[in-house]
Amino acid sequence: MKKFEELTEREVLALAIALEEEDERVYADFAEGLRPDYPASAAMFEGMREEESGHRRRLIELFRQKFGEHIPLIRRQDVRGFVERPALWLIRPLRIEAVRKEASTMEVETRRFYEKAAQRTQDASVRQLLDDLINEEREHEERAQELDKENLPANVKADEERAQRRLFVLQIVQPGLAGLMDGSVSTLAPVFAAAFATRNTNDAFLVGLAASAGAGISMGFAEALSDDGSLTGRGHPWVRGLICGAMTGLGGIGHTLPFLLRDFRAALWAAGAVVIAELGVITWVRHRYMDSPWVSAALQMGLGGVLVFITGVLIGKS
Repeated sequence: MKKFEELTEREVLALAIALEEEDERVYADFAEGLRPDYPASAAMFEGMREEESGHRRRLIELFRQKFGEHIPLIRRQDVRGFVERPALWLIRPLRIEAVRKEASTMEVETRRFYEKAAQRTQDASVRQLLDDLINEEREHEERAQELDKENLPANVKADEERAQRRLFVLQIVQPGLAGLMDGSVSTLAPVFAAAFATRNTNDAFLVGLAASAGAGISMGFAEALSDDGSLTGRGHPWVRGLICGAMTGLGGIGHTLPFLLRDFRAALWAAGAVVIAELGVITWVRHRYMDSPWVSAALQMGLGGVLVFITGVLIGKS
């Protein structure tokens, strides 16, 4: 993957064309999926699709003037800094509140890309077009945020998500949740394997401490190096890495601390209670901020925790 700063002006325009084409197709799928139940919203997305098509044509025309007929293939996944998009448009029936959030996030990301590109370009005509597109994408963002308020049934109306909440989720919740999930689940096996193998609480504590620290360092570096945040607004990579690493360590140390107790049985029961509490917190966070249904979130975390726990116990007793 290339860094955004490494792209030439030719590559930036080619990437902009690819982004507009992708957004155009996503909006077309949104319109198709919403048309049976929300025709007014579908019409709005069809209008946004046509506008994205117009953006793409203007970008192609400018590209031809500046660089000729051949447009190099450069996609969002080829450049660091873009958030991976869930294939929401493939799900039927489409949930209108989920579509609204995804459309708003898409427009924020595209607008930030144009702002970054405009700051770098030295060509007046390119900068003028990018500035125009920034303003038009901002209008799309506002329209997506206001999408179909009146047509939403009362039982599915969600609180209006604004830019600050989206940034909070991207910068804090996502890396923190990834770390907490990894720390709470992945360290179960070594901790309980050591506990049942030695039946010594001090040994189990040392193994859990080492596993938690190692997992925290590993996850922290992985998060920091995965995305520089320059286009997505996910924040400074090392801040995200620190959050992810700290939450990983916290997730592991939570069920390790009970092994400071000298009584093995008491420590084991206390650690089990902490594990249940950790999985409950993760389930709540996934439901509250990631829109995961309660049941599926609980089943996924419970199944993962049980499998890792059983693995640790079997290894420890072998």
